Order: sequence, then C-alpha cells, then structure tokens
Amino acid sequence: MSFKWTKHLVCMIVILGILLFASTPLWSQPLSIPTINLSVADGSDQPGKVSVVLQLLLILTVLSLAPAILVMLTSFTRIVVVFSLLRHALGTQQMPANQIVIGLSLFLTFFIMTPVWQKVNTQALQPYFDEQISAEEAFKLSSQPVKAFMLKQTREKDIALFVKISKAKRPDTPADISLSVLMPAFVISELKTAFQIGFLIYLPFLILDMVVASVLLSMGMMMLPPIMISLPFKLLLFVLVDGWYLIVGSLVRSFG
Repeated sequence: MSFKWTKHLVCMIVILGILLFASTPLWSQPLSIPTINLSVADGSDQPGKVSVVLQLLLILTVLSLAPAILVMLTSFTRIVVVFSLLRHALGTQQMPANQIVIGLSLFLTFFIMTPVWQKVNTQALQPYFDEQISAEEAFKLSSQPVKAFMLKQTREKDIALFVKISKAKRPDTPADISLSVLMPAFVISELKTAFQIGFLIYLPFLILDMVVASVLLSMGMMMLPPIMISLPFKLLLFVLVDGWYLIVGSLVRSFG
C-alpha cells in the first residue's frame, strides 16, 4: 500500500469524524445515530466524484477482505506453510512462535509482491486518484499484474481442473482465464509447491532422527526419547548450514 493511498484513507476518516462529532457535542445532546447518505452526487459519472461516505464504505469493505486477499492472491501461502513444516521438522514445538512465523511470512510477502504492487499503483491507483480513469477501468488494470503473477506460479492442470469443474468455456489465451478459476487453482498449486519444499527440508532431519534412534537402541537406552537427543544436533546442523539463509533465499527465488 503506497503512502498516498494511506494518506487518502486517513484523511477521509478524520474528515468523517469531524463532521460527525464537531458540530454536536456528546455531553450536551442525547446520543443519536447519524444519518448516512449513500447517494452519489451529480456528475458522478466522472471519476473521483463519488461521495466521501461511499468511498469510505468501499475502502472499509476492501480492508475487511484484505486478509483473505493477502492469503489467496500472494506468496503468503507457500511461505507460511514451508515455515510451519520447518518448525515441525526441527521438532521445536512452538519455537519460533506463531507470531514470528506469520510476521516473517508477511515481510517476505511484501518483499516478493512489491514489483506487482508497484505496477498496480502506477497503472491503476494513481490514474484513478488523478481522475484520469473510472473505477471500473482501475479495477481491470489493477487485476492484470496480479493475474500475471498468479498465472506464472499456477500449473496448467490445476487451471484445467477448475475450468472443467466450472463447466466454463475453455479459455483461448491466459488473459481469458477468469479470477474465479485462477484463484483456487493458484492456491492448490502453492500448497503443492510448499509441500514439495517441506519434504526436501524434512529429509535431513528425518535421517538424523533415524541415526540417533538406532544409536540409542544399540546402546539399550530404549526409555530415552530420541527426539530429546536429536534436537540439539538438529539445531546444530541447521545453524552450521545457515538454514535460514538457504530456506529464505530459495523461497524468494522460487517466485522468480
């Protein structure tokens, strides 16, 4: 989200608050629900002429859907699944904590999606704010970079699956694929890729667990949990190979 978009949102919230509370002090009159006018002013066919209240409602609606949009249309799904599988492979239970895993996944998502969001801001948001295009054109232009990103990461057979399920006409070009088909195909493609990466991460730690369990069994220490002994060796191995550098670097490059 660009600074200008945030500035517009904050300004509209402040203006609305001033209009609601400045003229009628709460301590002098009984509390009443203000009347909200959702009508569009004259000349609304021109971009940027929609009433402030309607714009605010639309923005709040988009913000309420922002978590789902962030999860479904970005790289967040692959990253958070891989980090969760890494934590289970290490056997560290809740370390790193969920807040750290989700926070790191969000920061990496912002880093990976920055070129896409810059295109959306340049092609759609800024022309709309400058009243050069309508809201419909802005939505169409903003969806193009997002669709291009998802198409690059989605397998063809996943797209074909949802085209077949929806009984829609087979698209002639990638641009003809609708978002209703592309979104679920993108999600299951991301899940498959995340599980493939997680399997490769699991292998060295699984081998280490098997070696430790075999050594304990040969020494007759059957009552000693192998996980308790293998955990320090897993952490040592992960630190020696600089695991965070390798995993984060591989994840970021996998979206290239």
